[in-house]
Amino acid sequence: MICKVIVDISNGEVDRIFDYLVPDGLEIEKGDRVLVPFGNKKLEGFCIDKAETSDFDVSKLKPVISKLDEFTCISEEMLALMRFMKEKFYLRYIDCLRLFIPGQMRGGRVRELKRLYLELAAGLTDEQIQKLIPARALRQKELVERLKQGGEYLSVVTEEFGAATVNSLVAKGIIAKTDKPVYRKPYGDVGGSIGKVTLTTAQKNAVDAILNGEKTVSLLYGVTGSGKTEVYMNAIERVLAQGKTAIMLVPEISLTPQMLRNFRARFSSGVAMLHSGLSQGERYDEWKRLLTGEARIVVGARSAIFAPLKNVGLIIIDEEHDASYSSESNPRYITSEIAGFRAEYNGGKLVLGSATPSIESFLLAKRGEYALVSLPDRISRHGMPEIKIENMAQELIAGNNGIFSRRLEAELRKTVENGNQAILFLNRRGHSSFAMCRKCGYVAKCEDCDVTLTYHSVDNVLKCHYCGKKYRMLTQCPECGSKEIRYGKIGTQRVVEELEKLFPGVGILRMDNETTTKKSAYLDILGAFKAKEAQILVGTQMIAKGHDFPDVTLVGILDADMSLYFSDYRSAERTFQLVTQVAGRAGRSDKQGIVILQTYSPNHYVYRFAKNYDYLGFFEKENNAREVTGFPPYSTIIRILMTGEDDEEVRTCAKNMFVDVRAYELENKSEFLFLQARRSPVARIEKKYRYQILMRIKREYETLVTREVYRIINENKTRGVSVFAEINPQSLS
Repeated sequence: MICKVIVDISNGEVDRIFDYLVPDGLEIEKGDRVLVPFGNKKLEGFCIDKAETSDFDVSKLKPVISKLDEFTCISEEMLALMRFMKEKFYLRYIDCLRLFIPGQMRGGRVRELKRLYLELAAGLTDEQIQKLIPARALRQKELVERLKQGGEYLSVVTEEFGAATVNSLVAKGIIAKTDKPVYRKPYGDVGGSIGKVTLTTAQKNAVDAILNGEKTVSLLYGVTGSGKTEVYMNAIERVLAQGKTAIMLVPEISLTPQMLRNFRARFSSGVAMLHSGLSQGERYDEWKRLLTGEARIVVGARSAIFAPLKNVGLIIIDEEHDASYSSESNPRYITSEIAGFRAEYNGGKLVLGSATPSIESFLLAKRGEYALVSLPDRISRHGMPEIKIENMAQELIAGNNGIFSRRLEAELRKTVENGNQAILFLNRRGHSSFAMCRKCGYVAKCEDCDVTLTYHSVDNVLKCHYCGKKYRMLTQCPECGSKEIRYGKIGTQRVVEELEKLFPGVGILRMDNETTTKKSAYLDILGAFKAKEAQILVGTQMIAKGHDFPDVTLVGILDADMSLYFSDYRSAERTFQLVTQVAGRAGRSDKQGIVILQTYSPNHYVYRFAKNYDYLGFFEKENNAREVTGFPPYSTIIRILMTGEDDEEVRTCAKNMFVDVRAYELENKSEFLFLQARRSPVARIEKKYRYQILMRIKREYETLVTREVYRIINENKTRGVSVFAEINPQSLS
């Protein structure tokens, strides 16, 4: 028997299938991890197929050394997904396969955790046990009675009854010791119980439309607070009743514990969690529970789409518009494409949920390619909170050069005095966006990345938000020696400092990447805010979506323009989505909410539509603009990104690549709308120089041109230069 193996090396030169002999007596199945000889080394690999014969001389084939796991870790479905991803996203086999298992399984760095377990030995009657235990050994008798109710871990029993009692019973053969797996449970006993919720008519109709409709994909378009989560859980209940499994994806890790709490309350231990914030052991245990079928629902961020579930009946992508569902580091992929493949493979359903769907998704729904399911009203008796737009240019003219407009400060005071809560949103962490010399204009930049450093006042350091490197804060300019240092735009740290001056003694929490480095930090901060240990929560996009706090009556958006003037065709869409999502955190229960939006562009059409929660109006305007200008979804953007530590090598590779792309474009002008080669806007990250080739393709030629681009990349690969292809990337920086 021949075993076809992908060796575990992420290198294009060895990203191909190698044939190995399966020795007699060794049972290997497709999807098994194996140890194989490779050159003069022993390497791990994956058996992706088996065959009776080989195209190579069998006498020269080497045998598989061993099977690495007691179980098959990759299913037929995931092997099919691997082939789909390789072709669709120009990925290596091994980079796909690594996504399907916990990373620490490779190299045997994580295994099942086992502890000694005690239970009564089999085959002994009560009479036999009584004869073996002396009459005065009361503790031994108590322990036997305890173990009749069920086994227990040795450490627990020893602490309660003492080692002498345990050892005596083991020596007499009354108690047996075995190794038993210990489940490392993420977030401990987060959960609880919730009563059965009675669905509204709109929610019932939504569940029926999703599960009984003809379309595989449904777009659930529901305003914030309309009860989408309850629709998700009811749909999952019905799928589980059919013997199937479900995947529930959320865009931010910060939302995962909250969603996990809701799902554990409803589905108990049948829920597992997968995301990058888990410990190695927790991730392995959760993955194993899904693989064995002990858990039938997975809740998690983007990577949970690769959960090893079988017979997937329902996949839900909540906040489907969120950019985090596109992987922008190797391996690059689009989560909705993976979800679509898995739904089709299993004959299941895919739900894309959002209050502000992406232009692409809503257009497909309007065209009838997706089923459009709507939840137009909030569950609470109050409607959407009123959005008041504050012109910060007028604030400056009036002499207010502070962070907060006069109206926002007044509303904050009212909120605090009334015992309610407020959320302040600013999508910029740190104290200030840069440190600059007033005299000569010098701006502190990272030595390894072509970006300015952000000042963090708590640690009094300058930090690079790309590579994480820290620098001492400037006391004087390194160029001219001046001590006149000014700071750039404010960040969340600075906001908290200003609030503490305005509201001494009021509890204030901050939630951003700086305050959530510990795994439990999300739960701790959100739990404290929900328990009203603080009245004001300041945060970045982590707090913008999904959270439900009944006492939040005020939301302040401090710099709404931040995402509006990016040189990106999605900037207006992202601003509308962000404003609508953040605004939706206010007034979600019986208390009326208000939103204060601070901007220097109060007349911009994005804010006009956002103020009225007019997604349909915004969609029509934005969709028309995309159609006229030929941007997605009316075209496809392809980016070839090249990175490497030698600037000249990367530039030469980019030139060679561009020559071939240009030659193809000249022969096929009707397929192209735009083609350009240039240094990337962020020219260097982590000491690696970056160049890119950008092209905009007519939508109908996407598959044809993509394949040609992949061919050109293969023919122009250069040692020392990494090349990535991206379809409709979320960022062009």
